[in-house]
Amino acid sequence: MLQGELNSNSTLFHLTHLQQLNLAYNDLSASPLSSRIGDLAALTHLNLSNSALGGDIPFKISHLSKLLSLDLSRTDMLDELGYSKLRFDPSTWNKLILNTTNLKELILDEVNMSSIRESSLSLLMNLSSSLVSLSLRDTKLQGNFPIGILGLPNLQELTLSYNQDLKVELPKSNWSTPLRILYLTDTVFSGEIPDSIGHLKSLNQLSLGSCQFDGLVPLSLWNLTQLTELGLAENTLHGEIPSLLSNLKHLTFLDLSANSFNGHIPDVFHNLTKLESLSLDSNSLGGQLPPSLFYLTQLSELSLSANNLEGPIPSNIIELSILKFLYLDHNLLNGTIPDWCFSLSSLTYMDLSSNKFVGPIGKFSTYSMETLSLSDNKLQGSFPNSLFELQNLTYLYLSSTELSGHVDFHQFSKLKSLEFLDLSHSTFLSFHLDNNVDYFLPNLTTLRLSQCKITKFPRFLVSIQDLQELDLSDNQIEGVIPKWFNDKLLYKWKRVDFIDLSFNKLQGDLPIPPNGTYYFSVSNNNFTGGISSTICNASSLNMLILSHNNLTGKVPQCLGSFPSLLVLDLQINNFYGSIPGNFSKKNAFETIKLNGNQLEGPIPQSLAHCTKLEVLDLSDNNIEDVFPRRLEALQQLQVLSLRNNKFHGTIISLSRKTHFQS
Repeated sequence: MLQGELNSNSTLFHLTHLQQLNLAYNDLSASPLSSRIGDLAALTHLNLSNSALGGDIPFKISHLSKLLSLDLSRTDMLDELGYSKLRFDPSTWNKLILNTTNLKELILDEVNMSSIRESSLSLLMNLSSSLVSLSLRDTKLQGNFPIGILGLPNLQELTLSYNQDLKVELPKSNWSTPLRILYLTDTVFSGEIPDSIGHLKSLNQLSLGSCQFDGLVPLSLWNLTQLTELGLAENTLHGEIPSLLSNLKHLTFLDLSANSFNGHIPDVFHNLTKLESLSLDSNSLGGQLPPSLFYLTQLSELSLSANNLEGPIPSNIIELSILKFLYLDHNLLNGTIPDWCFSLSSLTYMDLSSNKFVGPIGKFSTYSMETLSLSDNKLQGSFPNSLFELQNLTYLYLSSTELSGHVDFHQFSKLKSLEFLDLSHSTFLSFHLDNNVDYFLPNLTTLRLSQCKITKFPRFLVSIQDLQELDLSDNQIEGVIPKWFNDKLLYKWKRVDFIDLSFNKLQGDLPIPPNGTYYFSVSNNNFTGGISSTICNASSLNMLILSHNNLTGKVPQCLGSFPSLLVLDLQINNFYGSIPGNFSKKNAFETIKLNGNQLEGPIPQSLAHCTKLEVLDLSDNNIEDVFPRRLEALQQLQVLSLRNNKFHGTIISLSRKTHFQS
């Protein structure tokens, strides 16, 4: 790889007879493209893609009138707004397009073209006899895209994807071009896909995902028999998937996910023998899994999640020999999970969660599995010991099942790659956690053991290097939280963002979350003492739930100034003193529960800054104030409880200004 700036005094610019220049995949240190590039007037091919260029594209690039191919894509250098540092201004663009009359290929992916408008883009019509390939992916284009460009007579490849503010319209008639590739993902459309799409008989790859299309898919689309890739995901298309799908015999990739398709999945996949990836997830599809799906010998990814599919998974499968991703979660599938799901050697990611599967988990005889999710099913039987042989297992979700028996937690130490472990709501399992035995899970970042009948604080947490999420809620853990946990929390675990120790029997001093934590709940325990001022460092909190303990002392004033705090729940404790008086403007508070304490003094004026507040409970305190008319500013308020305090004076109806005697 070449490194360093491309200076104007480079001898490269002396090569005036150079016809092809390719500096792709080098590191030009965000240097601007020298205006001397215009001295290379003989150039027909210029490729500076992936070369870390920056700055404005020089006007003199327009001197390269013999260019047939120009590629300045993907510079990988972004400014503070996420825009490419390589930028086209309108005058340079206009002159370049007017001068390069024989340009066949123009690739500018990720170049900043935010100042180029429709009138400038229309100049591409001057290239009607030459332009074959045009790629403007993620160039921050805005406004309307000239519809005539989609009808250029020689255009074979057009990519406009990921220009979220670019409005595109497909021709509704007389649209017959040699287009082979049409990528328009994440641009702005409206209405239905026009029937004219069926006139593009040469089309191989069509991507119209996230384009705001609605209505039915035109029947003519299913006659594009040369398609190898079809992506219509994340629109609001509806209707049934027709059996005409079988016409697309060359398909390798089909993505109709995140729409509103209904009916049954047509059993026509015996004709789609080249299919490698099929995604129909997040629709309203029902019925059983079509048998022909399981005869696709080239299939590596099958995603049918979040539908209403029912019935069993076929049990006798030998054709899916290279299936790597299997996602059937969030359906109504039932029966037992067939043995091939645990023995298929290629299977790496399997999610069958949130279905109605019953019976035991089979014996694992394949060791390629990296992600396994069987949560939220009615699986019975003992915990599968063969699971501990999955040396590549990284994510394991086994929450909310009916598995039973005894599990020695030390066994999980065999899973050296494990990062995510969720065994929550395993009410029929008994976990043996021996705090006298060293457990070593070096890569674990997330541990969810809610409602697992644990009675001791897990000592093996001390060996975890980078804990990010911990849920030990709703157990029977007793005693004081170990000092090493508090030390790890404040000084070692730099990325911990979720801690839930609620509904246990913990006591002693309150642990304090570090900055970076967004969820912290220790409610329904027996913690005593006050809240340390150290909590003022945890300004990242979204949820702070300390309710139903025996905490005392004053509520730290800093809590009112946390910018992202949505929920502050300190109810049913023994706090005294005043309510924090420094609620900042534009704060995020939605719920404040301070009821059941010994708070006194008036309601602070700054509470009126909590304009997003929906629940405010100050009941059962010693607050002394007149009826707080300033709460009129809280237009989102749905629940207000002030009972059992020392309010006095006149109650004012905030909506009708009607007076009631207190």
